Amino acid sequence: MNTHNPAHPRRLDLPIHGMTCAACASRIERVLQRLPGVEAQVNLATERATVRLTGPDAAGADAVVAAIRKAGFEVPDTQLEFAISGMTCAACATRLEKVLNRLPAVSATVNFATETAQIRLPPGGTTEADLIAAVDRAGFVAHRRGAAARAEEKARKAAEWRAERKRFLISLVLTAPLLAQMPAMFFGSGEHEFIPRWVQWVLATPVQFWIGWRFYRGAGSALRGGGANMDVLVALGTSVAYGFSLVVTLLGRMDLHVYFEASATIITLVLMGKLLEARAKARTSEALEALVRLQPRSAWVARDGVLQEVPVESLSPGDRFVVRAGDSVPVDGVVRAGQSALDESMLTGESLPVVKAEGDTVFAATVNSDGALHCEATGVGSETMLASIIRLVEQAQGSKAPVQRLADQVAAVFVPVVVAIAVLTFFGGWWWGGSVTEALVNAVAVLVIACPCALGLATPTAIMVGTGLGANHGILVKNAEALERAQNLTVLAVDKTGTLTEGRPAVTDVVPADGFSRDEVLGWAAALESASGHPLARAIVAAAGQVATAEAVDTVSGQGVRGTLGGRLVLVGSPVFLRNKGVDVPDGSVDALAAQGRTLVAVAVDGRLAGVIGVADPLRSSSAGAVARLQRAGIDVVMLTGDHPATARAVAEAVGISRFEAGVLPADKAKAVQALVANGHRVGMAGDGINDAPALAAADVSFAIGTGADVAVAAADITLMRGDLNGVADAVELSRATLAKIRQNLFFAFIYNVLGIPLAAFGFLNPVVAGAAMALSSVSVVSNSLLLKRWRPSKPVL
Repeated sequence: MNTHNPAHPRRLDLPIHGMTCAACASRIERVLQRLPGVEAQVNLATERATVRLTGPDAAGADAVVAAIRKAGFEVPDTQLEFAISGMTCAACATRLEKVLNRLPAVSATVNFATETAQIRLPPGGTTEADLIAAVDRAGFVAHRRGAAARAEEKARKAAEWRAERKRFLISLVLTAPLLAQMPAMFFGSGEHEFIPRWVQWVLATPVQFWIGWRFYRGAGSALRGGGANMDVLVALGTSVAYGFSLVVTLLGRMDLHVYFEASATIITLVLMGKLLEARAKARTSEALEALVRLQPRSAWVARDGVLQEVPVESLSPGDRFVVRAGDSVPVDGVVRAGQSALDESMLTGESLPVVKAEGDTVFAATVNSDGALHCEATGVGSETMLASIIRLVEQAQGSKAPVQRLADQVAAVFVPVVVAIAVLTFFGGWWWGGSVTEALVNAVAVLVIACPCALGLATPTAIMVGTGLGANHGILVKNAEALERAQNLTVLAVDKTGTLTEGRPAVTDVVPADGFSRDEVLGWAAALESASGHPLARAIVAAAGQVATAEAVDTVSGQGVRGTLGGRLVLVGSPVFLRNKGVDVPDGSVDALAAQGRTLVAVAVDGRLAGVIGVADPLRSSSAGAVARLQRAGIDVVMLTGDHPATARAVAEAVGISRFEAGVLPADKAKAVQALVANGHRVGMAGDGINDAPALAAADVSFAIGTGADVAVAAADITLMRGDLNGVADAVELSRATLAKIRQNLFFAFIYNVLGIPLAAFGFLNPVVAGAAMALSSVSVVSNSLLLKRWRPSKPVL
């Protein structure tokens, strides 16, 4: 894109990831300034580059981004979301998607049900203004979406709905007299008309050209953009009926019937269908609206010894606030004083309150039941867990499932095919039956009964309801594709710690070797593990109490740690780690503890085994039932753990798992998952979303189990806010229920058109009946999606 004016230098402001020091920033500046016409300044603190492109031969934005990436740094793509006004059917969404994807380096997805466009583009190229202009040229209106704009968008849609309702009521009043004489059409020709034709013309004209102007405007925009949509069918069908009737009236041909009532009634019925469709679509996003309403508007802070209520937007990280009994927590934070029980059902789906005390984390919108809590803010505004959930649900509802591809392909060619069928119906009916009027009526019926809307709404409305339901049950789905894949899982690989177990290990045994004491073994282990945040490390440090400071500490991921203490070389880790370092670890010193299900941590000093520490992580009470429930659903559960084989066997037997792999390093878990995939399985992986990241990435569907502000909300395909393996079973059931609803919708949409169009073509459907059927077809699909709200997870196996 080298179209900038050399007299006005173009400026790019680019985010850069991967810089670690000032030398990185200097290197990027040198790399960029080698490009022609480029002046660059890179700021390490803000991790951004300011680039000026000057002169007629200056490099383009794509060359600048490519140079930064070639230097080994990342320039993340920009993700934007727009609310789109003016779409009337799935063909509009398909056409707009094509328009946006023609822009340089733009990847766009347009969702007709949510009336949104999600756009991904590299920075420095196509701008937001370019996108909005492209949408405008296609005949639609784009509004940038965001937390601040959500209320405005809701108000705008409400105003549009009220305006549409007003037009419908006016149209109904004008059409009602015409409807009163409709029984005449079933008995013959014009002698049954009791309203003069000139009165019919006066009533039908404002409906056709004032109320119905939206269809002409939409059809014109579609045709100028090289496509066709539902507006084309309605405008064409009603114009033919109206035009024929006007000619017959002007010629005074009383032997021919007029169809003013058909054109006016079709427009009125389509408007009614759109109103019902809009109301039904609004209900599909009720779950998201409920989440938005949970956001507190104010917070109580202590200032000068007095509690004051302040807007929640005024809080910053580090601020202190008070949560009184019965109040909602305003922002994410940490309890600094007090104790109480909080209702976290909006996060986890669990109705039981959770006790919070000093040091515990609290989340925005959870409800304090009794005692007062004094807290320190850690996440505010868009950084709260609730805000993250809302973003994730919006992202999932705006995404497309692979099953929608067929409907999109059909919608892209639907209108031209229907117009061709209508033309064939007219000429074929005229040739076969000899009646121009009858052939024309059948052609109009074909035009107005065909409806691409039902096809376009079949998948996204079910996805909207399904993802909203999931959020209400603590199941956060990242995108529609993940929800679709989850239904076909045949194997679930699970981590042990924090997934099958509570994730709160404690030291139960310390077995010192000859010549060493219990306190020495614990002290050496704690000194090396004190810098680690691993649950096992925290358990050892807690058991040791006082911790010495080790030097030259070096961690080997997933295996152990080495360092020096008092001039002595200390190794702490799994028995396999110590053996690989040449330390003799006899089987007899570990087998007894492993057989009891203990996780083993061995300690060596100066190449000699000092002792073995046994750590127990209690099993979750729900794990055995969850495993049985998954197996009942046809999913084989495989446990992957770095523990000793005897420990792994004891845990596997306790929860009913027959297949497990022990001694698996974090990097090897991904290989184990890949091996299952290679064997033809549809594999899910459940872990904590952080330590198991490689394995989660390798799975067909990844489940992150557990809550936390630094959580796996963005680390996995599906995040389970409740730390329970039953959440995986719930997610699979929800996936299957949602996809079953999608298949029903697609069947209804296809069968409606497959049956309706031939019936209209052969004269079995009057145009008014066809218009009513078209108007209600999309409403029926959306209503069927709303039935998904009845879904509830099956009861866990006891």
